[in-house]
Amino acid sequence: MTDSQDLNTVPTNAQADASHSPDRTNDQWLADLRAVDTEAQARAIQDLKDRLQRGIFYYLSRERSDLSGLSHHEITQMAQDLAQDATLRVIDNLDSFRGDSLFTTWATRIAVRVAISDLRRARYKDFSLDDLTADGDMLSATANPIASDKPLGPERSAERGEVLSKIQTALDGVLTDRQYRALVAHAVQGIPLEIIADQMGTNRNALYKLLHDARRKLRQHLQSQGLSMEYMLNLFQE
Repeated sequence: MTDSQDLNTVPTNAQADASHSPDRTNDQWLADLRAVDTEAQARAIQDLKDRLQRGIFYYLSRERSDLSGLSHHEITQMAQDLAQDATLRVIDNLDSFRGDSLFTTWATRIAVRVAISDLRRARYKDFSLDDLTADGDMLSATANPIASDKPLGPERSAERGEVLSKIQTALDGVLTDRQYRALVAHAVQGIPLEIIADQMGTNRNALYKLLHDARRKLRQHLQSQGLSMEYMLNLFQE
């Protein structure tokens, strides 16, 4: 499983070994966690953290094939660290719990999202948008996500090269620096939106609009050059 897999299947499985925690109703969980500075709250927080740690451990060890090289100790340490963050996230969002499911199911979903987000950030920790402003051909330096592996004749290969050159010229000349960096990072390099938004000091909604405007400007310019989306897709998928 990767961090893009549907979360709906994770919490149920992750609770498979969570029977050690004391049974509480949804209302009891909420009441205890909201009982500020009481022994009941302290116990509830510890019980919640223990449960979330087991759920996260299950997710990391059973659902994440990309972590298969880590030892049991390393997975346990990751689960402990993530459970701390997840517990705080759950407590901060108690008012959003609607009671449509078990409280523990809802909390485990949050915990898994925390784990997914943390792993994604770790994967791209060395990525910098500043690298995308350096001189150079970004399209030739990055694998083309739509090109086929079939060998091409010299004429078709030259045609592709000409189109790629026009796309690169459009990226360099039509888009603003922010549009260029965001579009290349997301569409060409596949960087997750939340990573791009963090590095650009913006939020997802603003980034969506930035990307929408960039794609529109790029499409209009390419169409003015006689390059339709249908033509380009056919050219690179042959």
